[in-house]
Amino acid sequence: MIVELYGLEVFGHHGVLESEQRDGQTFLYDVTLEVDEPANDRVEDAVDYRDVVAKVEQVSDSNRFQLIETLAAVVADALVASFPVTAVVVRVRKPRPAGIAAEWSAATAQRSR
Repeated sequence: MIVELYGLEVFGHHGVLESEQRDGQTFLYDVTLEVDEPANDRVEDAVDYRDVVAKVEQVSDSNRFQLIETLAAVVADALVASFPVTAVVVRVRKPRPAGIAAEWSAATAQRSR
């Protein structure tokens, strides 16, 4: 079964420029989790989206990365280590990247057990 969180907004202090590290900005996360089908309709027996969000926020809050590639990889590793998932895909989008005439830049990390 595939579970997705799309457009999760998390503020973080990531980027190459000093101003990005100092001031921070909102990053957008698209998270895809491959999980076993639940045996019942109890959130206690499933991967709780709220816990996934908390883990993404924890990784972002406790680190400062220059590259969104590294950010995506560390989040993906943390999700695989923290939840009963078969695989994860984490895409981190950086809206309006500094010095680039683009809507956003992105990096995607994939992990599996």
